[in-house]
Amino acid sequence: MRNNFRQVTKSHINELLFIVSVLKQFVKGFSAFRVISPCITVFGSARIKEDSPYYCKARKLGTEIAKLGYTTMTGGGGGIMEAANRGAKEANGLSMGCNILLPKEQKPNIYLDKYVTFNHFFIRKELLRKYSLAFVVFPGGFGTLDEFFETLTLIQTKKIKQLPLIVFGTKYYSAVDPQLKKMIEWGTISTNDLELILFTDSVNEAISYLKEKIPSNE
Repeated sequence: MRNNFRQVTKSHINELLFIVSVLKQFVKGFSAFRVISPCITVFGSARIKEDSPYYCKARKLGTEIAKLGYTTMTGGGGGIMEAANRGAKEANGLSMGCNILLPKEQKPNIYLDKYVTFNHFFIRKELLRKYSLAFVVFPGGFGTLDEFFETLTLIQTKKIKQLPLIVFGTKYYSAVDPQLKKMIEWGTISTNDLELILFTDSVNEAISYLKEKIPSNE
């Protein structure tokens, strides 16, 4: 009985310590970003190289976001994230990052005005969304798909505002469209849900969409 009691007590203490650590990370993020202008968040792979067409498009998009007067927010790492931050800096725009502590790959890129490093993905994702008026998804791996579909789910279920969600890479994400149609056929989503996403390969189309869809009072 004593051993069981000690195990339960230790478990409760660990849970309390976890809650405190999560709270501290949220406070750190809120403190760092509370005075920034509204953001447009760009999701994408850290593994995309500088010679990739998607790197070039993300870089151009960051520049255009800056010209609109918005802050470019990314996960703060390399690849697509670096490209978007780089484009923003080249247009004298603000460039922010929500970095994540990982054993490899992820480290803050050199084009960030400010960044915060988090231990947990769920905290990072919440900060990436909190200050954003729109979301742009480039090609990526598991993490990018997680960010894409979680954000889409939150918009669909009205847990966050219905903000623009743009997906770059019609060829890369070509399997998504038939899957969405199958979901409509099976009744797991509605036809109207397709209106929550714009699939494109054009920076100009993306910028026009942002101008049209971002709430004018923001």
